[in-house]
Amino acid sequence: MISILLASYNGEKYIAQQIESIINQTYGDFILYINDDCSTDKTYEIEKLFEAKYPKKIKVTRNEKNSGSAKYNFMKMMLNHKDDYIMLCDQDDVWLPKKIEITLKKMQQLEKNNGGRKPILVHSDLKIVDDNLNIIAPSFKKFMYADYNKTCLNNLLIQNIVTGCTVMYNRALGELIIKPEGYMVMHDWWLAIIAAAFGSIHHVNEPTILYRQHNNNSVGVRNMRSLKFIILYMVKFKTIKRALTDTYRQAEAFYKSYKELLNVRQKKLLKTYYMLPKKSKAVKIYNIFKIKTFKNGIVRNIGYILYI
Repeated sequence: MISILLASYNGEKYIAQQIESIINQTYGDFILYINDDCSTDKTYEIEKLFEAKYPKKIKVTRNEKNSGSAKYNFMKMMLNHKDDYIMLCDQDDVWLPKKIEITLKKMQQLEKNNGGRKPILVHSDLKIVDDNLNIIAPSFKKFMYADYNKTCLNNLLIQNIVTGCTVMYNRALGELIIKPEGYMVMHDWWLAIIAAAFGSIHHVNEPTILYRQHNNNSVGVRNMRSLKFIILYMVKFKTIKRALTDTYRQAEAFYKSYKELLNVRQKKLLKTYYMLPKKSKAVKIYNIFKIKTFKNGIVRNIGYILYI
């Protein structure tokens, strides 16, 4: 069985379209679990109408109080739901009809090759669309200049390559999820680091989602190759430094959370990385070359080294 986890908040404009796209999937052996984070619009009411219409397929719950962020709402659901396979779902996208079928096929092939016991995460490409689902870019991967092959722990510490709304993970990975002992940047990034440390990350090269971009996106897309992005990236040093600080905090939290499971090499990597802020500039640069915590792309790495 597949459990699909949807964390909602004030999504009345798009939630019905998203739920319909899930109900109409070519693969139907799933339950959609929706947890609303105390929406102040009609999101919860819309979800309850769908639950009444599809009582065997949709289960709706609601937090007693707002969690403050979608990442905490998702993490709560990820901790509470353990199944053969788990998929994560945003409220404002549209799933292409074969998303579940395609992702599950990839997952089962990988499990067969690994005896079914290895923690595995599978994610996919996306089509970027505007508010009305008009195509902005046919491939998120190409538009964002993403490298889905950088799946080692050292890569994941500095940059996330996994888009949460495309994810499927198996029970072996789900059993490893615990509440972070410290700061977590995003739930999907945390999940990817777990997979990198104790299992493996794989991708489907074709898009399985219409990834909607609108004014209320928690995380949006940017053209990494545009001159505007390059200029803004280089001048917004405070933003870069804050983002780097978040990765150090997350690495330390991961170390504290999983130190009993980490091997010696992983412990050394994590300690070296999260201790970087306490080192001199020269030592910082030496260490990042030593542990190979590089981002993808020249522009990103220049900004990384300049503002580390």
